[in-house]
Amino acid sequence: MTEPSLRRSAEETYADELEALKRGDDRQRPANWSMSPQAVVDYVMGGTAKDGTPISAKYVGNRRLIETAVATLATDRALLLLGMPGTAKSWVSEHLTAAVSGTSNRVIQCTAGTDENQIRYGWNYAVLLAKGPSHDALVRTPLMRAMEEGTLVRLEELTRMGSDVQDTLITVLSEKMLPIPELDDATFAKPGFNVIATANNRDKGVNELSSALKRRFNVVVLPPPATIEEETAIVTKRLGDIGTSLDLPEIAPADQEIARIVMLFRELRGGQTLDGKLKLKTVSGTLSTAEAISVGINSWAEAAHFGSGAMDAQAMAANLVGAIVKDPVSDTMALQEYLENVVRKRKGWQDLYGAIRDVM
Repeated sequence: MTEPSLRRSAEETYADELEALKRGDDRQRPANWSMSPQAVVDYVMGGTAKDGTPISAKYVGNRRLIETAVATLATDRALLLLGMPGTAKSWVSEHLTAAVSGTSNRVIQCTAGTDENQIRYGWNYAVLLAKGPSHDALVRTPLMRAMEEGTLVRLEELTRMGSDVQDTLITVLSEKMLPIPELDDATFAKPGFNVIATANNRDKGVNELSSALKRRFNVVVLPPPATIEEETAIVTKRLGDIGTSLDLPEIAPADQEIARIVMLFRELRGGQTLDGKLKLKTVSGTLSTAEAISVGINSWAEAAHFGSGAMDAQAMAANLVGAIVKDPVSDTMALQEYLENVVRKRKGWQDLYGAIRDVM
């Protein structure tokens, strides 16, 4: 019997939805795609399969953006999902690869320490010393395997690795081949191969893409949620999904508290109250939707295990401060100003004012 995992992949979690869409999908499919481009969009945006199976929305936003992304993957151009942190770039990337290729596990996490061997291929040095350079001695990366099998590969946070390593991708993206000079050979991509990369330009440590590499990507910008209602719906849904997967104890409905987290984040992120009447100091962090989800899930766990069984101001306070205060000086001043000028005076928020003051 297989051991349960902390987090299941998209293709495992939503296997029933994927199968339902495939059964009713009689439209043309690109080579090596599990379903048609239209079905991929239906899977990501949600709806109902032909047999009546409900398809949950994986992305809440403009359908045209997802249609453009899927259409790009059906061509020979790579896809770059761009946006500020927390705009669901990785989430969308995972679900697109799960729907198109049937697996989302071919992923390379780009970091400052990523080198060319982690992008192109490596060597099994025991075999290399015993037999010399050979195909048996190659250690295939997710990129090479995707080329060999005609699937998608994900490159997460592309701009985090150095520019010289980024440019390793130019030949792959333009020629659809990966040279192996040590063997005087090359791997040629099969139909269905493509690259989905994600990137943001807000975090520290960002390396700009070269113009040569930019030209080989079609860029789709994923904006932050347009309205507070949309962002609240996203946070609420993801909290339910994550809480269920973590098997957290049930708590009282927390819609009101989730709405307060989202409102607080949007005001500090935007530098003004939602009614536009008061300007606010901004903080150094991004206060993204993803961070609101993190605050919510941590508050849920605290309320369930140490609190009253309801997500209240006491459960949220320390988690809110931890998410907001990244710079101990400037962020603390901004939060204190927000507490005194907004939270203290807002009807029904006095409990949150006192709880945050207690942990600062």
